[in-house]
Amino acid sequence: MRCMTRLAAERLDPNAEYAAFQSKLVDEGAIVTFVGIARPQSITGREVTSLFLDYHPRMTEASLSEIAEDSAGKFDVSAISVVHRCGEVSPGEAIVFVATAALHRRAAFEAAEYAMDRLKTEAVFWKREDAVDGSRWIEPTITDQVDRARWSK
Repeated sequence: MRCMTRLAAERLDPNAEYAAFQSKLVDEGAIVTFVGIARPQSITGREVTSLFLDYHPRMTEASLSEIAEDSAGKFDVSAISVVHRCGEVSPGEAIVFVATAALHRRAAFEAAEYAMDRLKTEAVFWKREDAVDGSRWIEPTITDQVDRARWSK
């Protein structure tokens, strides 16, 4: 099993990430990808000018690695890649890229979904939405917490 994680201060290119991921595969029958995009509006309807993801290099990298390794260990996948932005992200830009590969689709889908549910709630980031009328720090939503909790059953 191959796990790859990376913090990206630069703009994320999901197509390049997919090509790099796929180039290392041998005989998998399924690849699942997820790309999270910075929204132009907050959940309260405010126009967002940027999202700032503050981080602690060692702690954040360790949290990404732990999530990827747990995802790969929980499901029968041969490879997983997690690339997460840090720093300032503009609306419309990719924030996160997750790819999983497996012999069969179910494991690839479940591993990607599990990884995203954990990334939303457990990855070590401090997120700030910036808008014309000010900035505010944001936390995972109740829905994010519910999505994460379903894997504990």
